[in-house]
Amino acid sequence: MNRTNRLAAALALAALGALVAACAQMGGREASGGFAVDTSWPKPLPNNWILGQVAGIAVDSRDHVWIIHRPKTLIDEEKGAALDPKRAKCCVPAPAVIEFDADGSVLHAWGGPGQGYEWFENEHGITVDPQGNVWVGGNDPKDHQLLKFTPEGKFLMQIGKQGQTGGSNSTTLLGRPAHMEIDAGANELYVADGYGNKRVIVFDATTGAYKRHWGAYGNVPSDDKLPMYNPSSPQFTNPVHCVRLSKDGLVYVCDRANNRVQVFGRDGKFVKQFVFEEASRSSGSAFDLVFSNDPQQKVFYLADGTNDQVITVERESGKVVTSFGRPGRFAGEFLVLHNIGIDSKGNLYTSEVATGKRVQKFRPQ
Repeated sequence: MNRTNRLAAALALAALGALVAACAQMGGREASGGFAVDTSWPKPLPNNWILGQVAGIAVDSRDHVWIIHRPKTLIDEEKGAALDPKRAKCCVPAPAVIEFDADGSVLHAWGGPGQGYEWFENEHGITVDPQGNVWVGGNDPKDHQLLKFTPEGKFLMQIGKQGQTGGSNSTTLLGRPAHMEIDAGANELYVADGYGNKRVIVFDATTGAYKRHWGAYGNVPSDDKLPMYNPSSPQFTNPVHCVRLSKDGLVYVCDRANNRVQVFGRDGKFVKQFVFEEASRSSGSAFDLVFSNDPQQKVFYLADGTNDQVITVERESGKVVTSFGRPGRFAGEFLVLHNIGIDSKGNLYTSEVATGKRVQKFRPQ
């Protein structure tokens, strides 16, 4: 092989290598913090739809991803096709609740006012129980209720009442509940309550009957106004933003504006707490978390919506292992990271409020 042919072969091999690398990266970006964003998920929305602030996200037992977003947060420039008179060919607000399959295609979409229940002024939390029923909530100053629907959007039950709240020790009324999760074995609904109240409250998941509640450190909650950003505060501050149940019987609670996660037994007995990004102000660091899907759930992934990052944390020690994300609008960045979900393959799903208004998928690397 002469020199010219060798040079041509080398160039061809280099081009082939570049093509292989490009194909490997297709649908994603360079990995960071153990995860790479999957830019191919979700698929484009049908029906000329557009999302407002995506407040809540949940993954069901089939690895379907559910979101609840806020159609009212869309500005005229985003919903031009819905105005009267129409000002642009795109877009119209999507229904508030959307179910995506694992490939990112829309399966069901519903939500909004209807007969027999009180819909929200400002949509917030979502979870899916083992039977496939969908629980949703809101956090407007009037939103003191949770609603339960079938996957197709048929109304089943309401807990709490819009416009009525009774403080952090009421056994019948809620206070702008932020998040909820089901203990399938005990058939109990745990509620992070919330933006108005300062507690965790537990209900029977079938009847809605009150079971128990507690505040920070497992104490009786107080509605006294205390300073925020204090990881030693004797009570939760608003909002009590997430409640998550681990396989070993523990309850993890996001005390968002105190930059901490407190851990309890299912009976409300305090176990320990972890502090994250203690210097954070604004909305605080502890927005939401999900556990890794290994049998021991060795780590959890904390959504920090002030610093716009996902932090990987050793569940036993609270040690930070790594993180990814930063503020921004490019794929893999966040503005403002709000909720997080995980599927059976370890993919993470994130939702953004403020002007972020999107959902993203991150693949483990």
